[in-house]
Amino acid sequence: MIQDTISSDLVAAMRAKDVLKVETLRGVKAAFTNQLVATNRKPTEEVTDDDAIAVIRREVKKRKEASDAFRTGNRAELADKEDAERAILEVYLPTLMSKDEITKIALAKKLEMGVTDKKDMGKFMGALMKDLGGKADGGDVKDVVAALFV
Repeated sequence: MIQDTISSDLVAAMRAKDVLKVETLRGVKAAFTNQLVATNRKPTEEVTDDDAIAVIRREVKKRKEASDAFRTGNRAELADKEDAERAILEVYLPTLMSKDEITKIALAKKLEMGVTDKKDMGKFMGALMKDLGGKADGGDVKDVVAALFV
């Protein structure tokens, strides 16, 4: 399980005295506990892999937004730290689909649903995201769907 992998990597990072990795992985473990509490489960329970991936994706998104904000504010050193943390976290995420793969699935789904009008784009997007099940980046899916309805 992902949680076990992160725990063992945390111990290895502590032994290696890798401060950034230790901080990042501790933060993720705290986010796992928060997720358990938010879903009315005991903090000592194990997080499912699906929940773990959702939490890690959320943490990666936070790091990306923080990095962008720091770059906007001319704080490159803090942006670099956020980028380094994001790189550490992305190791634990499954690889995302490419736009070509998304396009193939989107075309098949469009034919299946019989969607032709741009007004049905929201329903189509929702159904497609449900089919992809987190295996694709939402921004990429949005770009592909927008291109299909031009």
